[in-house]
Amino acid sequence: MSDLPVPYITGHFTPVTDEITAHELTVHGTLPQELNGRYFRNGHNPKPGITPTHWFRGAGMIHGVRLTQGRAEWYRNRWVRTPFLDGVPFTGTELEVSAAATNIIFHGGRYLALQEANLPWEVSAELDTIGVYDFGGKLTSAMTAHPKEDPVTGELHFFSYSPFPPYLTYYVAAASGEIIRTEIIDGSGPSLMHDFAITEQHVVFLNSPVVFDHAEHSGIPYRWHDDVPFRIGVMPRTGPAKVTWFEVEQAALLHVTNSYVDPQGRVVLEGPRYDRASWENSWKWWVGAPGYGTSPDAGSTFHRWVLDPATGKATDEPLDDLATEFPSINDAHTGLVNRYSYAVAFPGAGLSGYATIKFDTATGRQQLLRHGEDRMPGEAVFVPAAGAVNEDDGYLLTIVSDLKADASQLLVLDASDIRRDPVAVVELPRRVPAGIHGHWIPDTEEF
Repeated sequence: MSDLPVPYITGHFTPVTDEITAHELTVHGTLPQELNGRYFRNGHNPKPGITPTHWFRGAGMIHGVRLTQGRAEWYRNRWVRTPFLDGVPFTGTELEVSAAATNIIFHGGRYLALQEANLPWEVSAELDTIGVYDFGGKLTSAMTAHPKEDPVTGELHFFSYSPFPPYLTYYVAAASGEIIRTEIIDGSGPSLMHDFAITEQHVVFLNSPVVFDHAEHSGIPYRWHDDVPFRIGVMPRTGPAKVTWFEVEQAALLHVTNSYVDPQGRVVLEGPRYDRASWENSWKWWVGAPGYGTSPDAGSTFHRWVLDPATGKATDEPLDDLATEFPSINDAHTGLVNRYSYAVAFPGAGLSGYATIKFDTATGRQQLLRHGEDRMPGEAVFVPAAGAVNEDDGYLLTIVSDLKADASQLLVLDASDIRRDPVAVVELPRRVPAGIHGHWIPDTEEF
């Protein structure tokens, strides 16, 4: 790492140093009238003068854009004001000492900033910090940064993982926000479990070879172990809390694209797959390090696993060879069959720069929107169009940052064909650093 000694605070990841608010942003094109709400995106942004020890140790900062009636009403960015921001270290037990830097969701009337080793932190609709949130005392362990909301029931499914027993605890919160189910899950191990999945009938857990290790000194105590298999666990959603574990070819999965049950009753899981080389070199292709990205193991690639509960058999297959991450779908298909997914494509495998990609798993075709030199997109968030009929009738929202121009834009893309010129481009008042995850929260959910 000599050419990029601290890659996660340089280049596209260079932190901003203050909080600002700007009103009535410039819009090119026409913002669709149905885009009434807030686009919030979280990410790591340490205070000036602080160099974190790892990618995931920077303090959380949320960037927000308010869209309403064809206008971009405001942009604002705010740190999540947790004890961690003020220098209180997280040593593994203080659940309230959170970077709160990975994701932001809206559920049960609350905006929650998430970091998987800690409790959520609640913020307001204007991104002011309200305080730590434990679901009325019912959440006594950490909460994943990747909960799944059932698009039919509105229930929020999530989990807590730990390097110490109990390794895995599963939770369900009602649409109103109250936790209605808590289960300790047997058979898991001390694996780094960043994400998981649901189907209509199942919960799908991931035990990868990246496991807790005291000897790891990179900043978080997890390391790849060649002697640990990759296991995918399938559990009935309605109980009992008994998991069937499928051992598959060794790999790791950081983010899930989606999971569903196919017509044969098999559980299908899709997402970007890492082997050891791509896992250990992920910082290089994330930041587009010069000369990296020319070999097949240059990054995580889109993959599918098919698990048959009736026979206990598992198969898997690659779906694409581009280095991709930050997958997303139309959230109305969470846990249901989906045809389309979206992701960030990284330099390598024929790409000279960053791109947004759309996968069609029915045909194997892909659409690429190349963003150009020194321009890096973020995770693409799907928003349905008014009167949508097809799965991809809608828009993709993504913040694209331009390193050379020291500026950023919020792009509104036509999800049915992302190669077209953007539907609208919102000029943001500053460069927004490369971040992690976010969501679109429409006004119909807020009020």
